[in-house]
Amino acid sequence: QVQLVESGGGLVQAGGSLRLSCAASGRTISTYAMHWFRQAPGKEREFVAAAGWNGAVMNYADSVKGRFTISRDNAKNTVYLQMNSLKPDDTAVYYCALGRWLSYTVQAMDYWGKGTLVTVSS
Repeated sequence: QVQLVESGGGLVQAGGSLRLSCAASGRTISTYAMHWFRQAPGKEREFVAAAGWNGAVMNYADSVKGRFTISRDNAKNTVYLQMNSLKPDDTAVYYCALGRWLSYTVQAMDYWGKGTLVTVSS
């Protein structure tokens, strides 16, 4: 069993930055792909970013490309999401997820955190 705990969410003005963290326990994440998804009110959960097991391969949604950066520290069993140039449309609950391979789909994830709320004011 894997537990994922997100932190770092909060209220920020448009143009600001936040850094989300996802700490894993119960299993090492070093052989898994790690992902960030988000869900805005009234919308479906959507892919944001993913990093392969060693961080060499990273994928991003077009909506965040160039503004968000995913990284991971396998020694700390933690994955991060640096979010810059935030926009009101980025307002959502952000979820960390673990999957056996890189994917864009909710269904491919094996474990989920409970999420952290990011609110971007205009």
